[in-house]
Amino acid sequence: MTEIGPIPFNRPAPVGNELTYLRNAVESGHMSAGGPFTERASSLLALETHAFEVLLTTSCTDALEMSALLLDLQPGDTVIVPSFTFVTSALAFVRAGAQIIFADIEPLTLGIDPAHVAELMDESVRAVVAVHYAGVGCDLEGLQAVLADWDGVALIEDNAHGLFGSYRGSPLGSFGRFSTLSFHETKNITCGEGGALLINDPADIERAHILYHKGTNRRSFMLGEVDKYSWQDVGSSFGLSDVLAAILLGQLEQREPIMRGRQELFDRYLSLLEPHAGRLGFALPVVPHDRAQAYHMLYTLLPDQPTRDRVLAELRSQGVGATFHYVPLHSSAGGRKFAKRQTECPVTEDVAGRLLRLPFHLSLSPDDAERITTALINALGR
Repeated sequence: MTEIGPIPFNRPAPVGNELTYLRNAVESGHMSAGGPFTERASSLLALETHAFEVLLTTSCTDALEMSALLLDLQPGDTVIVPSFTFVTSALAFVRAGAQIIFADIEPLTLGIDPAHVAELMDESVRAVVAVHYAGVGCDLEGLQAVLADWDGVALIEDNAHGLFGSYRGSPLGSFGRFSTLSFHETKNITCGEGGALLINDPADIERAHILYHKGTNRRSFMLGEVDKYSWQDVGSSFGLSDVLAAILLGQLEQREPIMRGRQELFDRYLSLLEPHAGRLGFALPVVPHDRAQAYHMLYTLLPDQPTRDRVLAELRSQGVGATFHYVPLHSSAGGRKFAKRQTECPVTEDVAGRLLRLPFHLSLSPDDAERITTALINALGR
C-alpha cells in the first residue's frame, strides 16, 4: 500500500532560469546590491506596475520602513492601518515615530473599510495603509474619496499579496504615493527573502535613493553629478543582494505561467468546494467584477471559531498543512502599546476567528486538491 505523505502549506520551487542566474551572479564578481540582475528585475517590475522607480529591498518590511522615512513623520503624527494585516504594516511606521490608528475591514474583500477610515480621520493622520488581502484589491475608489478631503495625507499600498493583480484595469501598487512588494518564500514570486519599494511620485525619487544608499548621495556620484558622495540624510542598508535579485529575475520572467498555474489551482479548489458551501455553511473568497486578483491564496470562512479550530486540527492530523492567518493587531500587546487610541474592529475579530487557509502552491497536483477538499468537507460534515 502506498503511503500518503503530508501536504505542506507552501513549497517554493524554481520554475525558470533561477539557478542559472544564481550561478552567473556568484561568478560575476558582483554579489552585493545594485548589480545587473537588480537592474533587470527592477526594470521589469517598473514596466509591469507603472512605477516611476522601483528599489529592490531585503524585505517588504524594509520597503515599508523606507516609505515611513520618506513621510518624515513628526511627534504626534499617526498612520491608519487595517487591524487585519501582518505586524510590519504597522511596525514600520511605529519605528519612524508614529502612533497607529487601527481600522476595520470590509466583510467581503477583507480590505480596509473606507467608511471606518473616514470616521477615524483627524488632523494628526499622515498616511493610510491599504492592504490588498489575498491579492484582491481593496476599495481604492472609496479610500481616494475619503482622502480627497484631507490634503497631504498619503495613501500607501502594502501590496505584499497583490503583485500582478489590478483594480479597474490599473495595476495594484500604482495608486498610492508608495507601494511595497514582498518576495518572501510564501509569495507568488519569490527569492526567499526580498521586497521592493514602488515610487509613484517622481518628486520622491531623489530622496528615496539617498535613504536607500545609507543616507548618502551615492546615486548622484554614480551618475557623475557630484565628484564624491557623502552623508546627507537618514537611511539604512536596504538594498537586495544581486544574488537574490538573480533568483527574483528568474521568477519574474516566468510570471505568466506562474500566475496561470495559480489561477488553475484556485479555480480547481472553487469547483470542488462551491457545491458544498451552502450546505456546510462556509464562504469562499469574493472578487468584485472590477478587480483582477493575484491568486495569492485560497481561504474559507467557516461558521464560527470553534468550528474553524476543530476543522484545522483535523486537517493537520491528516497531513494537510492548513492554517489560520492574522491575530488582530488592535488586540495584540504591541497594538495596544503603540495605538493612539483604542478602536472597535468587529469585522476583523469575526474574520480572524473563522478564516482557514488551504495549501496553495504550484507543486499541488489535482489529486492533492481533491484530497484537501475532501478532508475539509468531511471535517465540516461531522
